[in-house]
Amino acid sequence: MMNRDQRQQKRKERGMGKSALPPGRKGGRQNDYEEALNRPKHLVRTGQNTAAPRKNKIVITLPITVRSFAEELELPVTKVIAKLMQMGMPMTITASMDADTAELVAAELNLNVEIRQPQSLEEKLITAAEEMEDAPEDLKSRPPVITFLGHVDHGKTSLLDRIIGIDVCSGEKGGITQHIRAYQISKDGNKITFVDTPGHQAFTEMRARGANCTDIAVLVVAADDGVMPQTEEAISHARAAGVPIVVALNKIDIPGVNVPKVLQELASHDVLPSEWGGDVEVVKCSAMTGEGVDELLDTILTVAELHDYKANPKRAAMGICLESQLNQDQGAIAKVLVQKGTLKVGDIVVCGSAYGRVKSMTETLQTKNRVQKALPSMPVNLFGLDKAPGAGDKFYVLDDITEAREIAARKAEFEHQQDMAGTAVKHVTLEDLFSTSGQTLNIILRTDVRGSIEAIKAEIAKLENPEVQIRILQAMVGGITEADVALADASNAIIFGFNVVPDENARVLAEQKGVQIRRYDIIYKMTDDIKAAMEGMLKPEEKETELGRIVVQKRFVISHVGTIAGCRVLSGMVQRGCRVRLIRENRIIGDYAIDTLKREKDDVKEVQQGYECGIKLQNFNDIKEGDVFEAYKIEEVSRKL
Repeated sequence: MMNRDQRQQKRKERGMGKSALPPGRKGGRQNDYEEALNRPKHLVRTGQNTAAPRKNKIVITLPITVRSFAEELELPVTKVIAKLMQMGMPMTITASMDADTAELVAAELNLNVEIRQPQSLEEKLITAAEEMEDAPEDLKSRPPVITFLGHVDHGKTSLLDRIIGIDVCSGEKGGITQHIRAYQISKDGNKITFVDTPGHQAFTEMRARGANCTDIAVLVVAADDGVMPQTEEAISHARAAGVPIVVALNKIDIPGVNVPKVLQELASHDVLPSEWGGDVEVVKCSAMTGEGVDELLDTILTVAELHDYKANPKRAAMGICLESQLNQDQGAIAKVLVQKGTLKVGDIVVCGSAYGRVKSMTETLQTKNRVQKALPSMPVNLFGLDKAPGAGDKFYVLDDITEAREIAARKAEFEHQQDMAGTAVKHVTLEDLFSTSGQTLNIILRTDVRGSIEAIKAEIAKLENPEVQIRILQAMVGGITEADVALADASNAIIFGFNVVPDENARVLAEQKGVQIRRYDIIYKMTDDIKAAMEGMLKPEEKETELGRIVVQKRFVISHVGTIAGCRVLSGMVQRGCRVRLIRENRIIGDYAIDTLKREKDDVKEVQQGYECGIKLQNFNDIKEGDVFEAYKIEEVSRKL
């Protein structure tokens, strides 16, 4: 039997040494382990990347244990633990890893990892509802949602009264609509949902809500008035919503109306009538006499048939709250429009910071008629929420009342924090456009004279680029108003003022909403700023720059480090952080990043021609004397329009 000295001699002959002693025995490995346990528990970069680079990004969701982390990376768990030990943070396989630790370990292993925080309950449930894909066989035709938009006193409500057969207009204070209304009627066996919006400039946000939930926008224009400020704004809302437009040329019965003049005004705002070769149907009608009303309905149904609107009635319902109010006897009443699924009595609903179980629903037209279920595109009055939700809030049907309560509470807390901070949702600014690559730049333009609008539009048209889109939502003459700010808030736009200023109310509202207003008095300064912002949104080009050639004169193998190449720079230079193509016998055998670059024992940033240096490559040790390195670097070059 061998004694202790003979056993140690045997290990030396096999090249094992003391470090091969089992962890449970006294020796180097045990001492190293005890030393690691006693180290300070902070992360230390080792500078060694021990895994091959992976092209595909690995998504890891926290919380995660060391074992699960290794499984996600498809690595042995022992390798991850060894790397943690090497970094001075020994952990067990069941220990939880925080985001910083996971990112640093992934970087040390040279892996492309994205760390995601766990989704909140609201994100999990509502995102799932929003992104849920419907099977084609479940999609059924639904009634189109038609929104009436236009200038105040152009006859939107009167025209809708004539279509539906009611008289809402006479009961309105001041003769103008103050609230959003929604009704559903039948025409030749086809159901149509109508949404009526106020026309006064004070109700811009209501019009924005109407346009954002509509399929077809009916632009009501009085034949005796033509295109007016709120008409222009309504066109902007319809464009921002991306929906087809049908023009109802109302009051055609008034003697002496100049129809060609109105059509010319529409064409000047890019609403080109079909009779002039455009794609917008213009129907001449009269709310007073009923002339053209049937033709208007037929046109709406034809446009709807062309688009073939569908929805899945089998899924859980979701939609939008158009209006809400508190009634002393009935509690909160929400006027909602179902967009997907079927809403039933007894469903659990969350709508913004409000939640509850649907106690009852009534028709919006005949409010005494109760309904048990509301199909897609149907507006109803909903009873049962704990409070009146915000107009424009989306509603969702959930399975658990506890989850609905939690989501509503978090939403209420978020709204409270916003109110306390006095800030709204962050909107895009010209300065931060470069950070949102691929985003469309929405513009609201206000100028002192009409000619400036045409000149600015012509200059902006020269900046067109397939990667960056510019949409002028509205271009009008006059000072910047609250209505402009409300539209910018609804459509995430920037307001440009040329030789005009915002009024005090608009300025205060813009600060509250976080909407940016840019003022100019020289056209080219405006277009230069837009051009600079657009160039920042373009994806930069990658340019390869050759640095130099290096020859390997000698190789050094260092344990726990790897192979170091003793080199001489033949031409040019070599820089820390650059990449090299390894050439052997006139063949490129690989492309690697430089891990370390040294002159004698010191790390250096670069080594010039004629000098010697030591180079270690990332994840490659099979270096031979006589190998040639071609050093190069990749630079990102900003693109110009």
